Amino acid sequence: MDFERATALKGEIIVPGDKSISHRAVMFGALSRGTTEITNFLNGADCLSTIDCFRRLGIDIETKKDCIKIYGKGLHGLKKPEQILETGNSGTTTRLLSGILSAQPFESVLNGDASIQTRPMKRIILPLSDMGANIISLRNNDCAPLRITGTHLKGIHYHSPVASAQVKSAILLAGLYADGETSVTEPILSRNHSEIMLRYFGADVISEDTTVTIHPNPNLTGQKVNVPGDISSAAYFIVAALIVSGSEILIQNVGINSTRDGILRVCKAMGADITLENISSKNGESTADLLIRSTAALHGTTIAGDLIPTLIDELPILAVLACFAEGTTVIKDAQELKVKESNRIDLVVKNLSAMGAKITATDDGMVIEGGHPLHGAVIETRQDHRIAMSFAIAALAADGITTIKNFECVNVSYPSFYEDLAKLMQR
Repeated sequence: MDFERATALKGEIIVPGDKSISHRAVMFGALSRGTTEITNFLNGADCLSTIDCFRRLGIDIETKKDCIKIYGKGLHGLKKPEQILETGNSGTTTRLLSGILSAQPFESVLNGDASIQTRPMKRIILPLSDMGANIISLRNNDCAPLRITGTHLKGIHYHSPVASAQVKSAILLAGLYADGETSVTEPILSRNHSEIMLRYFGADVISEDTTVTIHPNPNLTGQKVNVPGDISSAAYFIVAALIVSGSEILIQNVGINSTRDGILRVCKAMGADITLENISSKNGESTADLLIRSTAALHGTTIAGDLIPTLIDELPILAVLACFAEGTTVIKDAQELKVKESNRIDLVVKNLSAMGAKITATDDGMVIEGGHPLHGAVIETRQDHRIAMSFAIAALAADGITTIKNFECVNVSYPSFYEDLAKLMQR
């Protein structure tokens, strides 16, 4: 797909539902008694993989255009799947489901696409094994496919070496079935959607600083979940409005959870014109409408430390933004970028360099010197949805034509991305 420089972007959009929350609503609904109704569910490929896996585990799930209904069977209502559980491109499905399956009275196999088969699973295999789980990497490389034989689990206090919501959530979900309380301490607090939603469904979850503790065998009850707009999806339009002269965009009903709002903090630190309107809270998750206006006087900043877990998925698009800011932007402490759907450090640096940016890769991030005009190039996505969307936005403020290969990979998280972008383009 080809892109070229845009005139001003104008209008209002509603981005799809939050991917992290959509996954969890299906999972927790399946483990609850009664019916869970999910509105504004993200119908992206990743979340549909979660639905497919739970259907294979015996859960009835009704999908309509405006509502997903999960007919939960309680903590012990899952049944042995007749086939391999295919998780597609979804690391969230793979890792969180591993925690649940570790306690089931049956054996199962989890597998995914080529990307999932290279992503590190040792980070969940180790703590779950400490709890008594029987998990085997079938290729002996600590990656999927994984064979999980359910066993009796014990509660542990795990000190995680990484700040990862997927690791934390896998352990907490296993902790639902343990013989005592289970705790996870992180070096930095990662996104906390699991903790919020587990409480909402009836679990006894206590959070204190970077430690979360869950008590076993709760009576989870089906709930109504309205999924806020995904701030990770909104990020592309935030940056687009900032870098395309004369733009003004209103993005409605975006989740602004404090463990996810790092992009807003960084943009404001760079001098961005962003206003939060209609701030509210529902089911423990805060939302707001975001009004963004183009900003010519952006300046570089440092993105590091505690900020990183709050914007890890937004770092590719923030690297694009940094190209349009005066001075130098430094991204560090972001080693996790190497083990996402692609090595995002290498891919961002390669593609932005091809567009004329002055950017250097480091072991844990990148350094971008802003103010160097971008030009069109052929963009290699390696089937990474966040790379495709980031460079579609970069192209809007670059000279010439930018061609994005494998552009359809955005279906993982944002199937209507190109259509929504087209609605904002001024003709």
